[in-house]
Amino acid sequence: MPRKLPPNVERNQVKGHTYLSFRIGKGPRIRLPSDPTSQEFRDAYAAAMTGDKPAPRALLTVDKEGTIGALIASYMASGAFRQLRDTSKTGYMSRLNAIRQDHGHRAVKGLTRERISTVVMQPFADRPASALDTLKKLRILIRHAIEIGWLKHDPSAEIKRPKTKEIRAWTDAELFAFERRWPIGTKQRTAYALMLNVGAARTDVHRMTWAQIDIDSIEYTRRKTGVAVDIGIGTELRAALDAAPREHVTIINTEFGRPFTIGGFGNFMRDAMTAAGLPMDCKPHGLRKTLGRLLADAGVTAHDIMAILGHTTLQQAENYTREANKKAGGKRGITQLNDHKANRTPQTVSGSLGKIRIIKGKST
Repeated sequence: MPRKLPPNVERNQVKGHTYLSFRIGKGPRIRLPSDPTSQEFRDAYAAAMTGDKPAPRALLTVDKEGTIGALIASYMASGAFRQLRDTSKTGYMSRLNAIRQDHGHRAVKGLTRERISTVVMQPFADRPASALDTLKKLRILIRHAIEIGWLKHDPSAEIKRPKTKEIRAWTDAELFAFERRWPIGTKQRTAYALMLNVGAARTDVHRMTWAQIDIDSIEYTRRKTGVAVDIGIGTELRAALDAAPREHVTIINTEFGRPFTIGGFGNFMRDAMTAAGLPMDCKPHGLRKTLGRLLADAGVTAHDIMAILGHTTLQQAENYTREANKKAGGKRGITQLNDHKANRTPQTVSGSLGKIRIIKGKST
């Protein structure tokens, strides 16, 4: 008797072979691993249920020894890669598979600064973010090659990091525009309040649950770094949460009552921001930086900012305080100059240079 399958999983017969797939109603079929008892099947089924895309697999090719493809395979089998969080592995594998597809046949010993710059990096000349990510992953591979004795030095050491446009904090005017368009009680305002007042990235907010909300604090663990964060609930966030419906386990949900995917949540916020008239260079992640800016402007110490935003280094938090100190210092300097000018007593009076002024009138 065939094993009973989970809900929405069906068996399909194609040319004498049995395949498993996930399908809801007349929606698209999502191919699943053939063994329903495996962890791989459970992961793929969970991803299909939530709408997430499963993590990409490594390319199943046999690489010649000493090639970049073989180096990638060796790194993916290493403890350094296996210890990465699942979300990090997904991003790593996507970029590593792209490198493997384009350059897997090349010899590792043939890597030079010139070849990396012209052959590997040049195709991304108009895409600085992709160029930077490619260089980061390539340097990880190079360090692994040095560890296993395939290289003696880093040929990328003198290559400068491509400059990317940094995501900026929102301005006060942009915050006001969003709040005016989306009042308290709307789903958009609740998502905005969480990102602004908790400082969490979208990957942490889109599946945040009511169980993480305590009387006066919110606890969560950053997916990107694994850092645990315990942050207090401010007045504005409390008002937004009190007005939000508690109909599901997760706080923010789609129109169908299901949790957002990361991409879906990003599109949801982009639509809300566009409706509020915000420019395209205003990003959802900028709300995290906005909280850092507001904390620094309020005089919060770098150590406390580090705890609130879940930074892994003090340098990250000091970037916010240093920027705030520059702004405060600039304003304070001009204020002092204006006060100095207003209080300065002129040594001479125009029109009476070198003369003694006589004031007529009765003396008292």
